[in-house]
Amino acid sequence: MVSRVERGPVADWFWTIDRLFLITFVLLMGIGLMLSFAASPAVAERLGLDSFHFVKRHAVFMIPALTVMIGLSFLSPRQVRRVAMLLLATSLIMMVLVLFIGFEVKGGRRWLSIGSMSIQPSEFMKPAFVVICAWLFAEHARQPEIPGNLFAILLFAIAAALLIAQPDLGQTILIGSVWGAMFFMAGMPWLWIVILGALGGAGFFGAYLTLPHVAGRIDRFLTGEGDTFQVDTAREAIIRGDWFGQGPGEGIVKRIIPDSHTDFIFSVAAEEFGIVFCMVLVAIFAFLVLRGLSHAYKERNDFNRLAVSGLVLLLGVQSMINIGVNLELLPAKGMTLPLISYGGSSMTAICVTAGFILALTRRRPEKRAQERSLFRSVAGVPAE
Repeated sequence: MVSRVERGPVADWFWTIDRLFLITFVLLMGIGLMLSFAASPAVAERLGLDSFHFVKRHAVFMIPALTVMIGLSFLSPRQVRRVAMLLLATSLIMMVLVLFIGFEVKGGRRWLSIGSMSIQPSEFMKPAFVVICAWLFAEHARQPEIPGNLFAILLFAIAAALLIAQPDLGQTILIGSVWGAMFFMAGMPWLWIVILGALGGAGFFGAYLTLPHVAGRIDRFLTGEGDTFQVDTAREAIIRGDWFGQGPGEGIVKRIIPDSHTDFIFSVAAEEFGIVFCMVLVAIFAFLVLRGLSHAYKERNDFNRLAVSGLVLLLGVQSMINIGVNLELLPAKGMTLPLISYGGSSMTAICVTAGFILALTRRRPEKRAQERSLFRSVAGVPAE
């Protein structure tokens, strides 16, 4: 145990970090590794690989991901902004390169091959994008003569254009939802709400008209016709799991779900561990979002407030989309369940998000003073 009287960087980190956040992030990673044992062997065998190929890789991915999360949690808010700026610039450049030298997977050009590794730059763009937009919104609120809102709009337009070019409408909707929520919290004028809402609706309709794979997925979702094998088997796995599941390793339907270890790992969890387990998993994600919004509500610094809100919403909306697809509440979309699904880029990028959250919610001396001042004002206690 680290003593409270110590004043080293590790001791200071230990006593100022939000330990419930930290425990929850590590718990989700542990659940993800456990579900990898259940979901990935069948996929590996279909590909002619060792049964535990993806399990081993999942465990290996956890080491750098945890290192990134803990390392970033030591940063100050200013350092978080600087790291996010560097990460955003790098990821946007790589997203441009993807369009020319990236390789195609399932109709989308989203990956770069670097040596023996494959990287999805858009995953790393998301947390950096949220942090920089929060900074731009906060600067505009602090100094209205700074066109922070305009820069945030332009940045969103650039990120969305690169995502659509891949094409990746799901990630575009994800960052658009989070960006819109942050803009609203930053005090977006109602006129802008109407205009941007109309543009968003027009963009979605335009994607339906111009992108065949988007139209196909929406049509299959609305009519139930066409190739719905993956979502149908995912639903069958959930139904077969009932309340308490078939038991570890006893799933049968999971063996024929093509992406059981990534996009449809929630269905595997339902078949083997039951609906009750899945409800607990949903509650964990809800806890992360609500705790983050609670931190943001108490925060007086606009940047910290908007950044923490945006980052937890990023996790919450992504998990909601993944679970919604598994439950056939949303059209099929290849999006991972944060910290649960297999994937090196996804896990590391989510740990970047987690590291930023941990860094921005640490109880620093100036934050503790603000909280005491807020408590006194609410309680009607005169200032010292």
